Amino acid sequence: MKTTDKQGCNALVEILVKQGVKRAVLSPGSRNAPVLMAFSRCEAIESYVVVDERTAAFMALGMSQRSGEPVALVCTSGTALLNYAPAVAEAYYQHIPLIVISGDRPIEWIDQDDGQTLRQYGALAPFVKRSYDLRAEWTLPTDGWYFNRSVNDALLTALSGEKGPVHVNLSITEPLTGETEVAPRPERVVMRMAPASLPDEESLALLSREFMSARKVLVVAAFMQPDEALSRALARLAELPQVVILTESIANVQGERFISTIDRVYSVIDKSEWPDYAPELLITLGGSLVSRMIKAFLRQHKPQAHWRISQGDRVVDTMQALTRHIDASPARLLEALAHRVVPVESSYAALWHDKELLATRLHDDYIARIGWCDLKAFSLILPVIPAGTALQLSNGTTVRYAQLFNTPQVSRSDCNRGVCGIDGSTSTAAGASCVGDETTLFITGDMSFSYDANGLSSAYLSPRFKVIVMCNGGGGIFRFIKPTAGLPELERCFEVHRDIPVEKYADLFGLRYFEIDSEASAAEVLPRFFAESERPAILAVHTPHLYNAEALRGYFRRARQ
Repeated sequence: MKTTDKQGCNALVEILVKQGVKRAVLSPGSRNAPVLMAFSRCEAIESYVVVDERTAAFMALGMSQRSGEPVALVCTSGTALLNYAPAVAEAYYQHIPLIVISGDRPIEWIDQDDGQTLRQYGALAPFVKRSYDLRAEWTLPTDGWYFNRSVNDALLTALSGEKGPVHVNLSITEPLTGETEVAPRPERVVMRMAPASLPDEESLALLSREFMSARKVLVVAAFMQPDEALSRALARLAELPQVVILTESIANVQGERFISTIDRVYSVIDKSEWPDYAPELLITLGGSLVSRMIKAFLRQHKPQAHWRISQGDRVVDTMQALTRHIDASPARLLEALAHRVVPVESSYAALWHDKELLATRLHDDYIARIGWCDLKAFSLILPVIPAGTALQLSNGTTVRYAQLFNTPQVSRSDCNRGVCGIDGSTSTAAGASCVGDETTLFITGDMSFSYDANGLSSAYLSPRFKVIVMCNGGGGIFRFIKPTAGLPELERCFEVHRDIPVEKYADLFGLRYFEIDSEASAAEVLPRFFAESERPAILAVHTPHLYNAEALRGYFRRARQ
């Protein structure tokens, strides 16, 4: 096969194939031309060409997020690499295995006023598990061995423990586009033997005794990849009277006895009742929590014991009460535990579930009597999302509104909560829509949407990709959260107060456009929006920004109204 004459570029792609990489997002450039040649001439990897590096990185993030598989990301030298930083940071904290590959000038030309050069090696160091600086050309007998060892190490690092991005910086000398006939090289692939998925019998016995000593066990699940085995294990534990399972909307675990509307329920617990709801044993799963309320509650009412179950060696003490970091598969460990523990006399689960019933009644009553606003719109949109839809949420108020509603019909829910930025939500959702056959619905605020509107420019948007933009003046979260709500600079420095031209974006990028501005129009338009199947669709939801914050504050006061 005729391909690039740079040995390292060909070896890199071959190892990626053998390690299971199926997709690559490529951004055009000259210094990375040999890498692009190697990828484009490899039939085993599907390549997506995206010009804007920031958009490309978030699209790769979405692909890996949805598929659970590593995705390669390739750029040229210079500032191109720095445009990857927001998505790579998100991938690091969301534990997404991106394989970042950057073409670079040879080291002797760095800091020598040569065009398109900067110090690339280590540029992403705070947000990758490991960085590698390699040469695409091999001259010494050990060069090929060192290159092979390093790339294998990069893939194993990205995929082991808590998964995450790695960075391979590849220096390439001119000429850049030389070709040669290359015979398939039998590249060595190093496989990793994972540690035991479960602690030993002695450890399990110890954990069982500690679990059984608690009359109030609270399990809190934050963002995770869907895991049916984990759902089953948690469902078994939820049958116990001493156990309560709280799940966030993006936890991607489901069970009949799970409380999946944390903020809805917690907001109707009176301060005088807090000690009754505080756990003796806290078990946390997944990444960072959306709910500030439950975090503040658990920090203030610290449990006697706190287990964090997560494969990896990073100690995370969010509640400042950690007693055990358990490096194990949550599904396997909790399944084994569920077969060992038995019910104890406790009213803890009943206490929480009774409060859930009250919270739901107050929720329904409040929604019924408020006027048109973001909260009302979410109450109409979320229940009619078609079954099997994959839901993507932007940060800000969007993911927080979703926390107040049950959406059991969606196949999964995702949000960039690793770093909680708004900068690449649209591109992430667009990338996710490239993977799988289900419809992808992305709900975003107008500020987040305008920040990343370029994500709609992708040539790979699926006709099953749908976008809902909450057009509420932008920056509505700053009118609600305590640090900014009372500032005199609120309107000048935090809120956007822009009328985002969603319809023009729809025309520009070829999306079918819909809009609603009332409960009546929602009833008429939503069925048509969800039924659209010939091309991607976008829905603008117009709401009054001042009343939005008033209605949301009223919601959290509803127990006292």
